[in-house]
Amino acid sequence: MNEILTILIGSIFVNNFAMSRFYGICPFLGVSKKLETAFGMGMAVTFVMSMASLVAYMIDTFLLVPLELEYLQTIAFILVIAVLVQIVEMVLKKMIPSLYQALGVYLPLITTNCAVLGVTQLNVTEGYNLIQSVVNGAASALGYTLAICLFAGIRERLALGNLPKWMEGFTGALITAGLMAVAFNGFNGLI
Repeated sequence: MNEILTILIGSIFVNNFAMSRFYGICPFLGVSKKLETAFGMGMAVTFVMSMASLVAYMIDTFLLVPLELEYLQTIAFILVIAVLVQIVEMVLKKMIPSLYQALGVYLPLITTNCAVLGVTQLNVTEGYNLIQSVVNGAASALGYTLAICLFAGIRERLALGNLPKWMEGFTGALITAGLMAVAFNGFNGLI
């Protein structure tokens, strides 16, 4: 139980994919102008990362390792992620068309999001079992969601402020992301 709690807290705060590993920065910067859109992306990433961790573990454990095909892990994991993203895309298009439109090109980019592939590879590298893999995937995704939602909230707030011209747009976003990364770095001694 302590291992699970350590993975949970570590993945959300200490080893946050966006703030300490800098994975998934393209959608992080692209979809974080509005809190609603950032939350929608976070939930999509959460579903994909959690399910990818589960399915990738099963494929690796029951197919690739027994057949000594470990060298195909990256290709297999990318295929799993692509299928999951297509499912999310179809569901959002049918159920929540406004969010589908708002996410735009960033939704299919989850397929190539290095955070999603990174968590599946990390699970294998760390030797996590099924439960640990799923917890790590879900917690990493929740950490990503936390970071992108905090970032979107700050960006919305800054947009209402009276900022110097040079601080508007991408420059201000990068400075804000850097300051958030420094803040998240404060969690390093936690675990």
